[in-house]
Amino acid sequence: MFRFTRRRSCSVKKRPPYRAGNPSKASSTPAAYPATMGETVYRWVDHTAELELHVDAPTEEEVFTEAMGALRELLVEHMDGTSGAEPTRHEVHASAPDRRTLLAEWLSELVYLAESDGFVPERVDSLRLSADSVDARVSGVRASPPNLVKAVTYHRLEMAAIEGSWHATVVLDV
Repeated sequence: MFRFTRRRSCSVKKRPPYRAGNPSKASSTPAAYPATMGETVYRWVDHTAELELHVDAPTEEEVFTEAMGALRELLVEHMDGTSGAEPTRHEVHASAPDRRTLLAEWLSELVYLAESDGFVPERVDSLRLSADSVDARVSGVRASPPNLVKAVTYHRLEMAAIEGSWHATVVLDV
C-alpha cells in the first residue's frame, strides 16, 4: 500500500486514495487507513513543494515495489501517455546502511533513470534485498517523463515493521 502526500503549492492535482486490486474501496476519509493486513494502499497528502509518500505493505519487498508503482503513477500523470513508447528494461542497484535509507536510494535511482534515460518503470521483474542493498530488474518504457522530482529527501524518512506489516514514509522534493 502506498499513499502520496501532496503539498498544496505543488502543481500536482489532488486525487483520492487508491486501494490496489479494488479501486471501489478507495476513500478519502482517514477511517480508510491504515489498510487491513495484506492490503496495499497509497494516498496523497498536501504539503508545500513536496510529495510525501506513505507505503504500507505485507513485506519489505512489496514496499519497494509499491514505491516504484507510486513513482510511475506520478510520472505518467504528467505525460501525454506511454502508448507507442519503446519497451526497455534496467538493472537497478542501490546500497545503504539501513532499510529506510535504502528505500530512498532505490527511489533516487529510479528518478535518475527517468531523467537521464526517459525511463518510466512499469513493473519489477525481480527484486532481491540484502542487509544493505537492493538489486532489481525493472521493466518499463522509454518515453518523455517530466523532470518533476528534484530529489528524494531524508526528511521524515521512515521504514519499519509494525504489527505484521511494513510501513514507510518518503518525502520527494518537487
